[in-house]
Amino acid sequence: MIINTGSRTDIPAYFSDWFFNRITEGYVLVRNPYYPSQVTKYLLDPKVVDAIIFCTKNPEPMLGRIDQLSRFSMLWFVTITPYGKEIEPFVPEKDQVLASFWHLSKAVGIDRVIWRYDPVFLSDTYPADCHIRCFEKMAKRLKGYTEQCVVSFIDLYEKTKRNFPEAGNVAWEEQKYLIEAFGEIAASNHLQIHLCCEDKRLAGEHVDAQGCMSKEVLERAIGQKLDVPKRKPARAECSCLLGADIGAYNTCGHGCLYCYANYDRQTVLANRKMHDKNSPFLTGGCREGDVVKDAEQKSWRNGQMSIFDMM
Repeated sequence: MIINTGSRTDIPAYFSDWFFNRITEGYVLVRNPYYPSQVTKYLLDPKVVDAIIFCTKNPEPMLGRIDQLSRFSMLWFVTITPYGKEIEPFVPEKDQVLASFWHLSKAVGIDRVIWRYDPVFLSDTYPADCHIRCFEKMAKRLKGYTEQCVVSFIDLYEKTKRNFPEAGNVAWEEQKYLIEAFGEIAASNHLQIHLCCEDKRLAGEHVDAQGCMSKEVLERAIGQKLDVPKRKPARAECSCLLGADIGAYNTCGHGCLYCYANYDRQTVLANRKMHDKNSPFLTGGCREGDVVKDAEQKSWRNGQMSIFDMM
């Protein structure tokens, strides 16, 4: 099975001490965000965890102890966008994140670190040609440190509409223009672009629309084939393996205006005050009426080597 740490919050950036404590203890408790009395216990054991997925805008807090995760296969997604502090107020400077990316790639391997350039939105400050220039500049600086990049256009969830009212959908013609340009840049920088829940008509050379955390992407990262059980996808158009997320909504401190995982800054600050690095929960602890159930966990590895490890 796959443990996902990053669809609800940024654990490497804000909760690295807690995460390493959970690795030491060998388990984590996760409260269902929609049915709070339901709690799932996940074992953090490489015998049943085929890979741990990290999604972060700042891997630096974990780099000094990355060797403590050597028992596990990992896949890292590091988001680096062109946006300034008016959009991403608490994200570190781009040069700092790029340097952390290089360090991470050297530590875990080029196949286990993927650059995320998303979400893409257009504005007077960030028109299409600005995105193309920035994408090319970043692709050149990441050349040799990753061979994969995830691109997606902004999704206007209700939280996003409220916190970022000036954002709008990217029109189809603009999507085509951008992806065609990104594809050309990818070709010259040894990158494969994975579109995340976007129209499959955008696929082309160096651009696929099969998903960012698909079975194929994970097999490349861990070097083995997976027999994934049939499961209902998170979204109809998504083939990614997004389940078993150990994070919690309304806890990420980056404050990005486009974020779908945070309600508002006040809620985030209140929840982070309930964080205890020694607790099995990311925030808070056990409550009266909690029902704790063990997750059904088993390895999906079938013993066959991935084609990428044979090359």
